[in-house]
Amino acid sequence: MIAGISRRGGRSASVAGRKERRVFAVCSALGALAVLSAGLAPSASAADGQSQQWYLSAMKADEMWNVSTGKGVKVAVVDTGVNANTPSLKGQVLVGEVPEAVGYKATEDYDGHGTSMAELIAGTGAQGGLKGLAPGAKIVPYRIGMKDMKDGSEKEKAPPLTDVIRAIADSDAKIISMSFTEDIQRPEILAAIKYAYSKGKLMVAGTGNDAAEKNFIGYPAAYPYVVGVAASDESGKVGKFSEHGNYVDLAAPGLDVPTWCDETFRSYCVGVGTSMATAITSASAALIWSAHPDWTANQVLASLIETAGRDWAKDDPSTYLGYGLIRPRKVLEDSNFNPGAAGTDPLAKENVRGVTGVGTDNSPSPSASTSSQPPKNTSGGQTSAAGSSSDSSDDNTTMWVALGAAAAVLVIGGGAFAVVRSRRGA
Repeated sequence: MIAGISRRGGRSASVAGRKERRVFAVCSALGALAVLSAGLAPSASAADGQSQQWYLSAMKADEMWNVSTGKGVKVAVVDTGVNANTPSLKGQVLVGEVPEAVGYKATEDYDGHGTSMAELIAGTGAQGGLKGLAPGAKIVPYRIGMKDMKDGSEKEKAPPLTDVIRAIADSDAKIISMSFTEDIQRPEILAAIKYAYSKGKLMVAGTGNDAAEKNFIGYPAAYPYVVGVAASDESGKVGKFSEHGNYVDLAAPGLDVPTWCDETFRSYCVGVGTSMATAITSASAALIWSAHPDWTANQVLASLIETAGRDWAKDDPSTYLGYGLIRPRKVLEDSNFNPGAAGTDPLAKENVRGVTGVGTDNSPSPSASTSSQPPKNTSGGQTSAAGSSSDSSDDNTTMWVALGAAAAVLVIGGGAFAVVRSRRGA
């Protein structure tokens, strides 16, 4: 059995402070790949990790699993390694499919982070472990060098991210999940990403966790053809830490989500990070792709964008939540869903335009009713997103509706959806 779950508390908790400072520090280091989870603060224990996975009921996972579990879809998890022997991941990790040239210690997770992401995607939930949103999917693990690796020689032995991405591009894994970031753009990585896109891969990455201190452009999320994911809470509000800019494409649960506390794999902690949002988005894509195996990566992404929860016009994406909060259920419940043309890139406008930069001004952003549009990189304070949307309907008014009375409800087109956002502009 899992030893227990510890709830991550606020910044005042000593353990939270140490862990959070460490992670935020590495996220700010120039050119350093860093994982995107923060705020580990043990307090009261709970029965198991699943009891803290609020988003499973909120997203109606049980109903989605009646249609799809992600079976037949392989997700490449590029991270700190994946421990294939946790109860929840036994039989879920395809170790033999990692090419030897880029497989250095792929199943030795020195931090617990990569294993957590794998469980959030495809965990079986065995013995109280985390239940993945796509429990029928399989994980292909890749370990890359991270800033906080204690052993410098291990970091040097880890395969370059460029080689890893190209290896995945040449494999039959459909989705590349990347819960890490750095604040510089590297031409060789961009070239590898373009190659992976040409091979039909769907790439997902977290936007970063430093917005509360210094909002910066986070790569690989900001590269063309990579889906940049922000983190939101139960009410649909973006986390204050979640990086914002015109490279944010979607948002997903990333607050109060359980992960392994550390590399000992003895207990789970509940915390925050765009890492978790990335994994949950990757799992959502796996559910859809499993249900529609003939769709392309473009179509899977288009379906997530089309059904995302938002109360603003689809052609006016937010710099904080992008096209909205993921709702894969809305795709799965419609067997006749039209995902658009197979060869049409749903992010073509963003990919052509590129990232224009990220501002650090914390002045309030214009409201949705403001006629003048700020540059898409403008930051802002809290702005109510109340009001109706022309593409909303009575049947499409909530993103998360839990099965019980204690449901976390996100009302699209109503005052209950108060988010930090600004309009990207033309």
